[in-house]
Amino acid sequence: MITAKSYFSGAGGMDLGMLEAGIQVVESFEIDQVACDTLRNNFGHKVNETDITKITVLDQIYADVYIGTFPCTKYSRIADIHGTRTGDDLFLHFFRHVALAQPEMYIVENVPGMKQFQVVMECLTKLPNYYVRVECPVNANMWLPQERKRLIVIGSKKPIYNLPYPVTSPVKMRDIIDVGAEVSAPKAVQQRLSGKYRDYPIITDLDGRAPTCLAHYGKDRSTRLINDGKSIRPYSVREYARLQGFPDWFQFAGTDNDAYRQIGNAVAVPMGRWAGEVVQRYFGVA
Repeated sequence: MITAKSYFSGAGGMDLGMLEAGIQVVESFEIDQVACDTLRNNFGHKVNETDITKITVLDQIYADVYIGTFPCTKYSRIADIHGTRTGDDLFLHFFRHVALAQPEMYIVENVPGMKQFQVVMECLTKLPNYYVRVECPVNANMWLPQERKRLIVIGSKKPIYNLPYPVTSPVKMRDIIDVGAEVSAPKAVQQRLSGKYRDYPIITDLDGRAPTCLAHYGKDRSTRLINDGKSIRPYSVREYARLQGFPDWFQFAGTDNDAYRQIGNAVAVPMGRWAGEVVQRYFGVA
């Protein structure tokens, strides 16, 4: 069985995708308590609720694949607006683990904006003993009715020459929306619809494709709305989770706002499954 370790695991979108591809996730590392509760609720592997900057490497469990989905907020374009597009040093702690443990493969998922940080990309792509592929953008719209472009870095001890992408039709918006569902709509929804904000909401219909799911949806549900044919309203927690490829049995810990935040921060599950299938092919399983 091919094994993997997940760093900055969040709610476990990448973990679940790996499991769906037949990869055994042996442990996850995450600092957020609510996200750790979600991981424990849905997975059977070890969940380390810890700060990765405080732990050593060589006394940890070894795995074939190390996966790093470190926070993307300081690499994203929205960070330019707030003057916080500075990157951070969490990636260095992930690569401290890779450099010392020397797994057969490592995988990184982040926003395309990370390519602008030369120090980060040098670390991502020039680690000795690894062949590296940078796939960008990988868009969740190949699987889901959501525009979500991501950068995927795959490092391996042997070169990988072909990375096939899906050829099947993605899930449709109407497949995930519960028409007529009663969803709590805060006052800001009507205010934004009536033009009381600087920008209008992004409204998607049942034949459309949603914009990127954001963690901020837990604080402001007026920015992205669904027209289900009966009303224009926010997405329910379950619909938002489906936009990210989470199955209905998956349970998020905490409040609804916590759930929206975790979902928005997550790796889209089919994207994680695609990465897991790449791992399977590399090891000659698939």
